Amino acid sequence: MARVVEDEGIWSDRDLTEALFGDTDRPGLDEQPSKTNVEDCEASGGLNCTSEGLTKALQSVASLQLWNLMGFSLPVPSLFTRESSSLKSSDVYCEESEVKREDAMEVSSPQETYVAQFESEYINHSVPLYQEFWMSSMKKDLHRVQHTGLSEFVSSIRVSGLKTPPASSPSSVLSPPGLQAKSYTLWHQLPQVKPHLNSLSMHEIQLQEAMFELIVSEASYQKSLIVALNVFQCSAELKGILPRVQHHVLFSNLKDVCRVSERFLQDMESHFRQYVVMSRAGDIVLNHQQRFQKVYVPYITNMMYQEALVAQLTQENKKFALILKKLEGDPQCQRQTLKSFLILPFQRITRMTLLLENILKRAECVCSNVPNLMEAIGAVRKIVEECDRNVEQMKRTELLVCLDKLMDFGNVKSVPLITRGRHLIQEGTFKHLMIGGSQRGSTVSRRDVYIHLFNDLLLLSVKSGNRFVVQDHAPFPDKVSVKELETSLGFPPESFLLDLIKNYNQSSRGLILAASTRLEKETWMKAFSSK
Repeated sequence: MARVVEDEGIWSDRDLTEALFGDTDRPGLDEQPSKTNVEDCEASGGLNCTSEGLTKALQSVASLQLWNLMGFSLPVPSLFTRESSSLKSSDVYCEESEVKREDAMEVSSPQETYVAQFESEYINHSVPLYQEFWMSSMKKDLHRVQHTGLSEFVSSIRVSGLKTPPASSPSSVLSPPGLQAKSYTLWHQLPQVKPHLNSLSMHEIQLQEAMFELIVSEASYQKSLIVALNVFQCSAELKGILPRVQHHVLFSNLKDVCRVSERFLQDMESHFRQYVVMSRAGDIVLNHQQRFQKVYVPYITNMMYQEALVAQLTQENKKFALILKKLEGDPQCQRQTLKSFLILPFQRITRMTLLLENILKRAECVCSNVPNLMEAIGAVRKIVEECDRNVEQMKRTELLVCLDKLMDFGNVKSVPLITRGRHLIQEGTFKHLMIGGSQRGSTVSRRDVYIHLFNDLLLLSVKSGNRFVVQDHAPFPDKVSVKELETSLGFPPESFLLDLIKNYNQSSRGLILAASTRLEKETWMKAFSSK
């Protein structure tokens, strides 16, 4: 079997941002913007710049049942809107030397196969695919919601340990959470373990089962990753119909994730062979911390584009849809979809925290020493948090790309919207109240004005269709202030004074604006007052 060449590289957040828009460390507000190369952006009103956390942002692709039950969703980025027939190489964050800018189709080549460098003795027919392991665990957590409440369940996905209910039989106590009915071997059933059982208490055996679950679940994970690589990523049919860049976006650095999993599993099994009664799970996780971080952070960061590309190709590319249906019917997939394979790294890194916390819980019950276990839990949490930050940053950057394409500065001095560190705080429509006077008395005219409030910039625009014709702008918060209006002046209670201390032409300007409701006014006054 031919050995597949490793992925051309691992994408970073900076690589993506620079590939999308060039160097985002752009000049200040007084300099001219440069054009972006993302086209066909949707109206900004359809995008949500507020992060709901990594779990809500990405869990949605795990299963359709959980999508509906938990309400997780991920907006499809405008890089992959229907109007765009294919993903441009300038729209993804990979180094130009690694993924050339080309839309030409690759010529079909003989089927390649991913060859594992380490073959786990636990990757066999009795070990389920990781999708089944993860789904069983999730169903157990969902069932617990009925007794403990939704807030605890949502917390448990992120950081809380598994709470196994009291069991009526030893087998249910010793089985991994959610997998009591599975036939694969448990720690206490292994031949090499039998001589040690009489010298261990039930709680000590439970601790060993918890550590052994880390091994068996990683073997299950490894088994699913290999299927994902051999059936989907190495598919000559998929390579034959997809541009190279799209293929890279679709699978990202999945091979690297698989290699890291393989090394981690090898170290865990080596420790078990050397010490049947294990104690170094924390040490081994810490030894792999940097490898985990190097592969999981870019993979999970890329997932928002990965999911969007799958949706686009499924809807627009009939050949892709037919080939995908054929591949998903492969017996190796066990009726699992491509999406369920692509979500695997996210599921694994988040579930690993729970597995480690379960080990900690068991260790505390017997006052057993598992070195560096707390540090290992903290290390995995930091990786998840970094993924969370990166996903949030990508969503913010995606929104800036869309807004940049929708802004028309006209005669107003333009500013570059796509700047590192900038994000949208709030946007909405107000009534601009303008007072006019004549011999017969004063009159008040009203005109709609649209505000985009960024963390460092305020834009005043008039909406024209899906575009925004910019009327004025000023740095925020230094050159922007708001004031309440005296009710005795006759203005509606929803109105307030917006003062641009120094606008785009270095002059000051005051505007009387009216929100739709008092609550909306209070929300905006709070946003304007934030520093």
